[in-house]
Amino acid sequence: MINKIQLNNFSIRESELFFIAGPCIIESKEGCLRLAEKLKNIFQKNNVPFVFKASYDKANRTSIHSYRGPGIAKGLEILNEIKERLKIPILSDVHSAEEASMAADVLDIIQIPAFLCRQTDLILAAANTGKPVNVKKGQFLAPWDMKSVVEKIRSAGNEKIILTERGACFGYNNLVSDMRSLIIMKKFNCPVVFDATHSVQLPGGQGNMSGGDRTMVKPLARAAVATGGCNGLFLEVHENPEQALSDAATMLPLNELQSLIEQTVAIYNAVTEYKG
Repeated sequence: MINKIQLNNFSIRESELFFIAGPCIIESKEGCLRLAEKLKNIFQKNNVPFVFKASYDKANRTSIHSYRGPGIAKGLEILNEIKERLKIPILSDVHSAEEASMAADVLDIIQIPAFLCRQTDLILAAANTGKPVNVKKGQFLAPWDMKSVVEKIRSAGNEKIILTERGACFGYNNLVSDMRSLIIMKKFNCPVVFDATHSVQLPGGQGNMSGGDRTMVKPLARAAVATGGCNGLFLEVHENPEQALSDAATMLPLNELQSLIEQTVAIYNAVTEYKG
């Protein structure tokens, strides 16, 4: 059984699928707030728990000319306003130990990006905040290697650990999803999330930016839930993905979210009932 994690308005637990959803990056305060409200309404209508995500800084953009976001100070201010106005839990990623304590004042879940998942000082700083920590498995790591990451967080006395699968490197500019990793990582007694949008990314595939194939988001999300190995889905969602300032090729259009919720919740419930 996974460790139950209590957030401000729901708990992450074995019996129900939860979602982490939002834009890749904060493009504007108004746009982020508008999307957060629409997402809240959709998930609330389906009686499905969700955490809103948006990055205040994308520190690993392919090109020096790519938009990175408003930065930590302005970004946390925007995320805090969304949290207070909409009463929803918030997730964003941190990139240094110094950021962790600042972000903990606002975030309900602190996320460690995939490229930084082995940075011990960063992981310990996030763990020491006492907040739930979501660690994205690096594209370069085997799923069993994440046991060492879990042990680092637990060494700080923090048991509120979430692990996220986002695909593994498969040659140059390509990722592949090995669904076995979900089953393997769940053995560490942590909730496991499948990142259905970053898993379809083609890193650096367009030369000065990453490409991807969003038509694969829904099939992979359904497959991941069907394994019985994941407890949540991570989805980057945008009202108009083609116009997005980051990860335009992989984000799920907002108008396709409802059907994916219905499909994956039905699959999750069927698998949970069968296992029960």
